Amino acid sequence: MNANFLAIDLGASNGRVVLGQLENNQIKLSELHRFINQPVLVQGHFHWDVLRLWSEIKTGLKQYSQNYKQPLAGISIDTWGVDFALIDASGELLGNPYFYRDKRTQGMPELISKIISKTKIYNSTGIQDMDINSLYQIYSLVINKKPQLAIAKTLLFMPDLFIYWLSGQKYAEYTIASTSQILDANSKDWAYPILEQLTIASDILPEIIEPGTIVGNILPELVQETGLNSNTPIIAAAGHDTANAVAAIPNLGPDSIYISSGTWSLVGIETDKPITDQEMMELNFTNEGGVNNSIRLLKNVAGLWLLQESRRQWQREGKDYSWDELLQLAQQAPAFKSLLDPDQAIFSKPGNQPKRIKEYCQKTNQAIPESVGEIVRICLESLALRYRWVIESLELKLKRRFKTIHIVGGGGQNKLLNQFTANACKKAVIAGPIEATALGNIMLQAIATGHIANISEGRQIIAKSVDLEEYKVLDSFEWDKAYERFKELIAND
Repeated sequence: MNANFLAIDLGASNGRVVLGQLENNQIKLSELHRFINQPVLVQGHFHWDVLRLWSEIKTGLKQYSQNYKQPLAGISIDTWGVDFALIDASGELLGNPYFYRDKRTQGMPELISKIISKTKIYNSTGIQDMDINSLYQIYSLVINKKPQLAIAKTLLFMPDLFIYWLSGQKYAEYTIASTSQILDANSKDWAYPILEQLTIASDILPEIIEPGTIVGNILPELVQETGLNSNTPIIAAAGHDTANAVAAIPNLGPDSIYISSGTWSLVGIETDKPITDQEMMELNFTNEGGVNNSIRLLKNVAGLWLLQESRRQWQREGKDYSWDELLQLAQQAPAFKSLLDPDQAIFSKPGNQPKRIKEYCQKTNQAIPESVGEIVRICLESLALRYRWVIESLELKLKRRFKTIHIVGGGGQNKLLNQFTANACKKAVIAGPIEATALGNIMLQAIATGHIANISEGRQIIAKSVDLEEYKVLDSFEWDKAYERFKELIAND
């Protein structure tokens, strides 16, 4: 059965409205509208410009109605995790949501640990301890007695906010809620004992719904503004972009590991139950909700943020390198000149990343990179080595060996990083689908509306719809030597 769906995919650097056409057991994607998404610095704090994002989303909806006659079978949206908006009793937005890298969460983990142990929080939520988490963001509002929190009626995570603006319905979709560190990983309900102990009001938290829930139809005011059919279903697919991406991976089996590669690299596996014991906590792995009653056991790695922020700095200096130019310069640079730990806190905030990388190399008594190509190569090699450390930690904990790495998402277009990953991890790498997030979003909408039977059938359809690229292991001996250096480096950080 043929059907058209729109996937609105918001990442931490750009957003897109993507048309997915389900036809002849394949999904064809067409990008209707693309736009920049960058945090805005206002009075010392970083915020998301959500009203501009909403305007861009509506532009994408209009593009569909102006160019296609077939009524849409569904619309859904996914975004990055942890960030949220506050809504007042009249249903209006209380200020621009904060960017997760904003400085307001600095020191919050230490404050909370004096009230409730990190072990107790992890045993309940199973979420990797990072100061960007919603728990720390909300607690910063409590500590600083922000008036928005006092008058808030509802907290909505980012995709849930846009679903609300599309449909008028306020919910918390499970996969996005699971990133927050305020959801109990086992019960799949809010972690009420933790919230109570931290004096965080739980009455602002909405009902949790499963991915693939049809929440209603598009609002009449949007029908008039966009020209879409009034019966267009609004669907909460998977609100978290990574949950959609993992759902879309063909042939993801028990001997496979995935890397959802973008601003962040999410390295992990799909499993049935959360693992929240002490050892997993010490490894700082996270248990995020997946589709089809699954858990995404993974670790957040800094990802291409290192290069994205470096590229922005070079642009500020008047040097607007394309991604192809940066990768070409990296290929020409010497191998393993220096290494870095991508997850060091000094690299996590916006700013002059190339300067920080040079300072880090000097501090750790390594050769200081001089050229742009050297900086890019150091970032890519270090990322690949970090992947190996994460994968080996998971293999040791689970007493399993993984044979294949599936790299999905926009970062899968980085052929140099893909090859470095195969070399460093000594495993075959399969890159694709690049558009995993949009494909997963559309697949889940199609399941919700009865156009696809289940996840298994959906993954088979996706496999027929995309080209995958395999990378074999090369030069593993040199990478083994570099890995020993990397382990020594992170042990001393």
